[in-house]
Amino acid sequence: MLKPEYIFETSWEVCNMVGGIYTVLSTRAATLKEVYGDKLIFIGPDIWIQKNNPLFVEDSRLFPGWKDAVQQQFQLNIRIGRWQIHGNPIAVLVDFMPLMLRKDEIYGHVWLQTGVNSLPAYGDYHESSMFGYAAGMVIESFYRFFGLSLKNDVIAHFHEWQTTFGIFYLKEHLPEAATIFTTHATTVGRSIASNHKPLYDYLQEYNGDQMAAELNVVSKHSAEKTAAHLSDCFTTVSDITAAECRQLLEIKPAVVTPNGFEDDFVPKADTFIQKRQEARTCLRKVAETLLGYSLQENALFVGTAGRYEYKNKGIDVFIESMRRLIECPHLNREIVVFIMVPAHVMGPRTDLLAALNHPNLKLHSWNLFTTHELYDYQNDHIMSAIRWFHFTNQSSQKVKMIFVPSYLNGSDGIFNKKYYDLLIGLDVTIFPSYYEPWGYTPLESIAFSVPTITSDLSGFGRWVAKQPQDITEGVGVVHRSDYNQYDATVKIAQMICQFSSLEQSQVENIRSIAASISLKALWENFIQYYYEAYNIALTQKNLRLGKH
Repeated sequence: MLKPEYIFETSWEVCNMVGGIYTVLSTRAATLKEVYGDKLIFIGPDIWIQKNNPLFVEDSRLFPGWKDAVQQQFQLNIRIGRWQIHGNPIAVLVDFMPLMLRKDEIYGHVWLQTGVNSLPAYGDYHESSMFGYAAGMVIESFYRFFGLSLKNDVIAHFHEWQTTFGIFYLKEHLPEAATIFTTHATTVGRSIASNHKPLYDYLQEYNGDQMAAELNVVSKHSAEKTAAHLSDCFTTVSDITAAECRQLLEIKPAVVTPNGFEDDFVPKADTFIQKRQEARTCLRKVAETLLGYSLQENALFVGTAGRYEYKNKGIDVFIESMRRLIECPHLNREIVVFIMVPAHVMGPRTDLLAALNHPNLKLHSWNLFTTHELYDYQNDHIMSAIRWFHFTNQSSQKVKMIFVPSYLNGSDGIFNKKYYDLLIGLDVTIFPSYYEPWGYTPLESIAFSVPTITSDLSGFGRWVAKQPQDITEGVGVVHRSDYNQYDATVKIAQMICQFSSLEQSQVENIRSIAASISLKALWENFIQYYYEAYNIALTQKNLRLGKH
């Protein structure tokens, strides 16, 4: 297999924590750096120009002279340093804003070269495209400045439609670079799902170009589809997304590169036990203070988390399944549900904060549901569902719903713990996604020995099991389709009801099984798929250039 000497990896989420791609890149970095050292270089957007980026430390000793060369050649400012993650790989942050003045000229040129239609573009398309184009310039500058040649095999790996203009740039200016394009979710597929259209039952009937026009994502789709066809190797993250690509982008991915992770953030042995107890104590204290009464000692802590995509992340199914759980005749334990989904918040609730700090104070509020103050309670989807399903959070109701609408970054004002430091204290998690190309949240859950339920419409769920299975297998997988929401909610409720009645020894066994599944998803097991992609890209590049 051909192996690169240099790898340039470009993403909007390099040193910029936005979503799941950040987790993909940051956890994989250490594994790749062991092999490639400082010839693994990440490129990200410099959007922290006016303030300190806590994820990046500049180092003027790296690649002396090159920074000035980029400025002189392209009038672009870059910062070179280390990404503050495990492995501390080199990162180059580029200020792409100077290109915004030339964007129409660049769009016209790229259209002539590739046919990408940027005319109907709007919103974040402009910044993303100019960042991708600037990243291509940075890679070309490095190649020329340090005198690389065809004997120095170079991989330029671009993630998501936001970076596709880097591929277009390199195809014209540095064909010596082998390009890889990875889509983590198709633009049209996500848009179909988000607009409440049936994605799966009618997938084979959709035309990607037609749906892009209908859903007003023509430019993003055009860039994504063109990059998939132009790159030397096109990949995606799961079989379920590969099916989308075949239909909507009209190309089959050369490799499926599933998302792994590193478990170095999971506490070991006695520390794990201590962290879990601390988390449970914190969760219980906040819940009891908010509710105004003591919980049963054996209360079951259930959670969900992720981005606020109400339908795509299955939050609607999750809440409805908790309503059906109340009706379970065999439910003899109190269920406390934590919905850890960041929303539009003013900040921590001052009355709750006061009650937490002064145990003698009692809350006198209609709001027994949120830990933080929302800007708009009436139009919030989660709050609307809580009202619709008549959750009251009275002590007589078996299932209590607690909405945590703040980012859990360690300084939210109520818990003051990071998400992982609370996740470890849960008994079970539920992520019944409708649209989820991979799904890190259930994987993170089992890494902390917390059994989880996901759906077979997530890449992770499909990877775990080819067919639905029970939570007693460590990961419960429920079948979801465009129209079976009722069946899915009933099945989830049944699983949780059953789980709540298990003996402690049975629960510990399930926790052990869950943790063992997570080990199969370590990067040491998944990195082989990236090596395969490198080989394909370099082989294709050599064929393009007539190199044997």
